[in-house]
Amino acid sequence: MNKLFIKINTNDDVIVALDFLKSGAILNADGKDIVLLDDIPFGHKIALRDIKAGQNVVKFGQIIGKAKCDIKIGQHIHSHNLKTNLSAIEDYSFVQKTIPPFEIPPQFKTAAFAGYNRKDGSVGIRNDIWIIPTVGCVNNTAKILAQEANREFASYIKEGKIDGFFAYTHTMGCSQIGDDMKITQKILAGLIKNPNAGAVLVLGLGCENNNIKNFLPALGDFDKDRIKFLTTQEVEDEYKAGLDILKSLADFASSFKREKISASKLVIGFKCGGSDAFSGITANPLCGKINDIAISLGAKTILTETPEMFGAERLLMNRAKNKLVFDNIVALINNFKNYFLRYKQEIYENPSPGNKEGGITTLEEKSLGCIQKGGTTQVSGVLNYGESPKESGLCLLNGSGNDMVSCTNLTASGAQIILFTTGRGNPFGAPVPTVKISSNTNLYERKKHWIDFNAGEILMDYDEINDIERRLFEYILNVASGKIKTKNEINNYREIAIFKDGVIL
Repeated sequence: MNKLFIKINTNDDVIVALDFLKSGAILNADGKDIVLLDDIPFGHKIALRDIKAGQNVVKFGQIIGKAKCDIKIGQHIHSHNLKTNLSAIEDYSFVQKTIPPFEIPPQFKTAAFAGYNRKDGSVGIRNDIWIIPTVGCVNNTAKILAQEANREFASYIKEGKIDGFFAYTHTMGCSQIGDDMKITQKILAGLIKNPNAGAVLVLGLGCENNNIKNFLPALGDFDKDRIKFLTTQEVEDEYKAGLDILKSLADFASSFKREKISASKLVIGFKCGGSDAFSGITANPLCGKINDIAISLGAKTILTETPEMFGAERLLMNRAKNKLVFDNIVALINNFKNYFLRYKQEIYENPSPGNKEGGITTLEEKSLGCIQKGGTTQVSGVLNYGESPKESGLCLLNGSGNDMVSCTNLTASGAQIILFTTGRGNPFGAPVPTVKISSNTNLYERKKHWIDFNAGEILMDYDEINDIERRLFEYILNVASGKIKTKNEINNYREIAIFKDGVIL
C-alpha cells in the first residue's frame, strides 16, 4: 500500500494523507500524478479531481458535504472549502432489505470466556462491589466507604473473592423534576443491575427528591441479597453502618466463581471519543468486524451516540430488522434533533475542534466513520436510557456523544465491556472495562499508558485486517476472563456522568 496516502473507496473524490505532506509534492493516485497545491496535515483530505462550487464530495463511497467554492485537484479539502448538506428534520422511507448472515470465523465457533453466572441469568466479567449514591450530597461518604472497605476487607481482594469496592459518584438526584428525574432514576437503576457488580450498596441521604423510597419503583424487582440500601440521615454512624453492609455484600459476592461461558453471553458496548480522520478507516471498521463476529456467535451489542448517527442514519435504517425497528430508529434520530431545537441550538454544530484538527470536516464525514463500529448485520432494536437488549443482535441506544455520558449509558444498558475507539486519546474509563483502541500508531506509541490496542497497524496493510481482528477478539475474551486488566482499570479511571435534560430547582 502507498505509505503517503490512502484511498478508502474506489468512488471517493479524496485521498487521505498518511503523513504531513508539503505543497509541491507529487503523488501518483488513480494512475495520474497529482501536484499538491497546499500543505496537507496528517489525516487530512486531498482533492482527486476538480470540484465545482456546490458539487458534492464523496468519501467512504458516501457524500460527506458540498464544496463552498471551486476546488482544484491537489488542494486541501477541509472547513475552508467544504460544508455540510444536512438540515433539520428529514423524511425517511422504510425499504425492507435482506442482510446476508455473517458467517462465524472457524476459529471462533466455540469461543468462550470465564465469567460469573448471576442469579437473574445475566453474566458478569468482573465481581466488583459498587456503591451507588442516589444523590450527589453523599458522594464523599461513598468515596470514603469504598476506601475504608478496600483497606478493611483487603483479604477478599487478595484472595480473589472480589475485585474491589468502587464508588460511582454523580451530581444528580435532587432538585430535579419530571422526565429529567426519571432519566436519572433509569440510569442509576441500570447501573445497579449491571452484572459486573456482584453486589451493590445504594447510598441515600434521606431528604433528596430521589430518596430511596422514591427510587425503588424505578429499580423494580431485585435480588435482596445482592442489593442493600442505606439512608445516612437515619443512622448515627453512617460509616460503621455502611461497612457492616459492605462486609455482608462481600460475603455474598464471594459465593460467585468464574465458570466457562459461551461468548454468546457477551454484551459489548461500542463508543468513539476524540475521533480523527483514521477512526473511520482503522479503529471503527475493526470494531465493526468484532461486532459482526460477536453477533454471529449470539452475543448482544450496543451502539450509542445518537448525534453521531446524523447524516449516516439512513444506512442504519436500511438494516432495520422490520418496520417497527425502522420506526424506532426514525424516532431516535428525530427526538434527538428536537432536543437540539428545544434549546435553540444548531443540530449540526459538530465535529468538535479536536475532530477538525484530526482531519474531520463535516458531521456526515464523522458519522459515516462512527457508525462503522456497528458492523454490517441487522439492527435488531432501539433502547432508551437504562434499557437492556432482550435478544442477540445490534441495538442502537439513545444518548449523547459525550464520552462520560455515553459510556455511563452503555453500562446502564448492561454492557460488560466497552470498546472505545479514539484518534486523539482519552484516559477516561467507565465502571466496566473500557478498551481504548487507537486509530493511529502515533497515538498508541505516545500514550501506551492510556491505550490498550493499536488499530493503526491497519494503515500498514489496509486490505488485510483479519489477523488484527483475531487478536482483538482474543484480547476481549481475555479481558472478559479476568486475565487482562484494561488501562482504565489499572489506572483506576472509573467514572459516571448522567445525562441532564431539565431545570434545576
